[in-house]
Amino acid sequence: MNGARDSALSQAVRLREEGRADQARERLLDLTERYPEDAEIAYQAAWAHDVLGLEAEAVPFYERALSGTGLSRDDRHGAFLGLGSTYRVLGHYDRSSATFRRGLEEYPGDAALSAFLAMTLYNLDEPRDALREVLKALAATSGDPRVQSYRRAIEYYADNLDEIV
Repeated sequence: MNGARDSALSQAVRLREEGRADQARERLLDLTERYPEDAEIAYQAAWAHDVLGLEAEAVPFYERALSGTGLSRDDRHGAFLGLGSTYRVLGHYDRSSATFRRGLEEYPGDAALSAFLAMTLYNLDEPRDALREVLKALAATSGDPRVQSYRRAIEYYADNLDEIV
C-alpha cells in the first residue's frame, strides 16, 4: 500500500462527500496523472465529474476503472451503473445497454442494473424488453407480500407478455 496515495485519495473522496466536488475533482485529476493505472482513483475521478454534471469527461475515467483491476466489488458495481447511466444521459444508448448487460453478467439479477437497463431499453424503443426487466426486478426484490405471492406468475409473464389462452 502507498500511504501518500491512500491519504490523498481519502481526502479527495471526503471533499466530494462534503459537497466540494470541484476541489475533489482537481485532486483526483492530479492523482490520475500520478497513478494512471489505478482503477480506484479512476472510479473516484469519474464520480467527481458526474457529480459536477461533466458526464462526457467522466466516461474515460469510468472506462479506465472498469478495464483495470483493484476495484472493490461494490465500486465495480458502481462503475457499471455510473458508466451505463452516463452513456444513457449522453444519448449513447447502445453503449449504455452493452454496459448494463456486461454489468449483469458479473452481477446476475441485480435490480439496480436491471432498472437502469430498462430505462435504456425504453430509449432504444424496446418497451417489451424494458418492461420485462422491470417486472423481473420487481418480482425479485419486492417486499410486498402480494407481489411475492404472485412472484412466479410475474416472472413467467415477464417473458411471455403476449401469451393469451
